[in-house]
Amino acid sequence: MEELVRKWLLALGLNVTRPTKTADVLGLIRKLRPRDCGKKMIRIGADRDGGYLIPDDLVGIEYCFSPGVSVASHFEDHLAKLKVRSFLADYSVDSPSVSRPEFTFDKKFLGATDRSEFFTLATWKDKYLKNYTGDLILQMDIEGYEYEVILSTPEDLLKQFRIIVIEFHSLDRVFDRFAFGIISSCFDRLLHYFHVVHIHPNNCCGGVRRGNVEVPRVLEFTFLNKNRASSTELQGVFPHKLDVDNVPEMPPLRLPKCWYSED
Repeated sequence: MEELVRKWLLALGLNVTRPTKTADVLGLIRKLRPRDCGKKMIRIGADRDGGYLIPDDLVGIEYCFSPGVSVASHFEDHLAKLKVRSFLADYSVDSPSVSRPEFTFDKKFLGATDRSEFFTLATWKDKYLKNYTGDLILQMDIEGYEYEVILSTPEDLLKQFRIIVIEFHSLDRVFDRFAFGIISSCFDRLLHYFHVVHIHPNNCCGGVRRGNVEVPRVLEFTFLNKNRASSTELQGVFPHKLDVDNVPEMPPLRLPKCWYSED
């Protein structure tokens, strides 16, 4: 009977999915609570969308990989002033909004396979830095493709990044059991090598709530490689003093308390 109802609803253009247990969603959130790893946080990029908080741990990093250029390159422009070169990629534009000798651009989308307008992170890295073994930065805002990229990237490359900044999209789908499996697998893979050191909700899209669990639809995560951490104390104060709303004309959106506190 359940399957017949589902088929009937699909015929009407409606998709009903099995819900994730609230306890499972809260369990994932608890694993993602940000930690103070002994590094001061600094803001790189714009004082709005395009700026991110990262640990003040850039010494020795020469290169950043930054897929998802769109119309702004504030983050990469700031890094260039700090002597960090950036590889940028985005099939939707012909070039970055800022032209600098420190930028190398590919008109490609980042994905899980090499096909047509897509290439993988491993292919991209090997194209320019095949035998390079130094620490790297990854800053990724690719409108939902982040999950397949993280899950398909070889472990040896993934753990080569010292700092990772990712804007995760459609996080409200954690309440869908199928999507929860993909989302939680992606985070589990990152948490094997990295600590979450900051989370900032993008106020572009609001959030959803089930009981005492609130999930913003879009969250910016900053990760620090575990081999760079000098402590792992849980953080308990949000927002950070350097946090800024991404979209000034939209209502502010604060990180819900369940993401950093048991209270």
